[in-house]
Amino acid sequence: MTKLGNILVADDDAAIRTVLSQAFSRVGHDVRVTSNASTLWRWISAGEGDLVITDVVMPDENAFDMLPRIKKARPDLPVIVMSAQNTFMTAIRASETGAYEYLPKPFDLSELMTIVSRALSEPKRPKPDLRPEEHAESMPLVGRSPAMQDIYRMLARMMQTDLTVMISGESGTGKELVARALHDFGRRRNGPFVAINMAAIPRDLIESELFGHEKGAFTGAQSRSTGRFEQAEGGTLFLDEIGDMPMEAQTRLLRVLQQGEYTTVGGRTPIRTDVRIVAATNKDLRTLINQGLFREDLFYRLNVVPLRLPPLRERSEDIADLVRHFFAQVEKEGLTGKRISSAGLEQMRRYAWPGNVRELENLVRRLAALYPQDEITPEIIDQELRTGEFAIGSDEPANLPENLSIGQAVEQYLQRYFASFGSELPPAGLYQRILAEVEYPLVMAAMTATRGNQIKAADLLGVNRNTLRKKIRELGVNVYRGSRPA
Repeated sequence: MTKLGNILVADDDAAIRTVLSQAFSRVGHDVRVTSNASTLWRWISAGEGDLVITDVVMPDENAFDMLPRIKKARPDLPVIVMSAQNTFMTAIRASETGAYEYLPKPFDLSELMTIVSRALSEPKRPKPDLRPEEHAESMPLVGRSPAMQDIYRMLARMMQTDLTVMISGESGTGKELVARALHDFGRRRNGPFVAINMAAIPRDLIESELFGHEKGAFTGAQSRSTGRFEQAEGGTLFLDEIGDMPMEAQTRLLRVLQQGEYTTVGGRTPIRTDVRIVAATNKDLRTLINQGLFREDLFYRLNVVPLRLPPLRERSEDIADLVRHFFAQVEKEGLTGKRISSAGLEQMRRYAWPGNVRELENLVRRLAALYPQDEITPEIIDQELRTGEFAIGSDEPANLPENLSIGQAVEQYLQRYFASFGSELPPAGLYQRILAEVEYPLVMAAMTATRGNQIKAADLLGVNRNTLRKKIRELGVNVYRGSRPA
């Protein structure tokens, strides 16, 4: 058998060493394994190995501390790091210290073998040795679920590029947080981060807000005003709720993306621009394209790297980490942190979270501010979330009171929605947001009340049965349980 390459494996887990040795030897690689960093460094210093697979935490040294030495001694040697510490900062640290790829544990063996094959076949080129900036207290994203691991890895790849990124996701999933992470940990970190929410600005002022205007360009323009593009020069411009941008502004934005220049409102001289564009939306832009409300050519210019943020109900295993993170934050603000019982956490995992992570954060703040006890009981969680009405993941129908109409159920849902924002008003574009977020609990409540009978549920909602079937498919409602499938 022709040998494909020499792979060095370092991991203090004997089972992992055995699995990797057997798997790569079987396809034709020479494999050497060790349980410590010192032996790995000795092999690398002697010129051995065409590729390295290493755990981050080993008994004698952290791989991230060793990576700069490896890149200095052998800049062409690809290093794949694996870690059970599956946080956003782990992925960023791997990228910044020059790792070829980062994989969270437990890893997929077939995926690892594909990465190894790609790394060995690529032309050798060193990666930049960037300044590591790991500060646990500033970790911008929280979660260890598979969905979040995919996001961490994608972000780590995008940090050192200027590719345009389109972030999609429901309201409250953290789209601006991701955009800030792309900026704060990327190569434009020393430039400005400027955000503009299209839904929060009157439509006739969006062009002026984006591109600035000259004195006298329109009634009330008493002096020249700089736009967000000029303010973001050399940095990142975050275009939030891009689906609410009017068509006229879309046309001008397309010109900027195509030609790298723009003119102010009322101006004639083109202005060159150097900004990275990150856009975000909670709408289906392809649907808007079909409706003639969004330019297809602009969509493809913005959607260079699509990044979907999952709703909290799709990563409920992250709730415990998020709760601890938010309680730690409120402690820094002078409030008392709390503990939530395992039964309380389970109730939170079963909740639909229509407001996503934002709603969870506001709940934690209420718990810290309103309840004096150290441990939050299931009764308190039940009182705050009223899980009986809109719980998900249960094999039994939700316990809707007999005399509670669907309209009353939706009214209670809306009350909780507004309460999740505390004293602040919800973001602009309220009609579309409420419509998008209320459809799921409305259909779920109807299906639950009729115990999965679509004919009765359609009559209850006052819609055609085919319309209800379409909504069930779109929303992912389990027709037997009135809940989203796990």
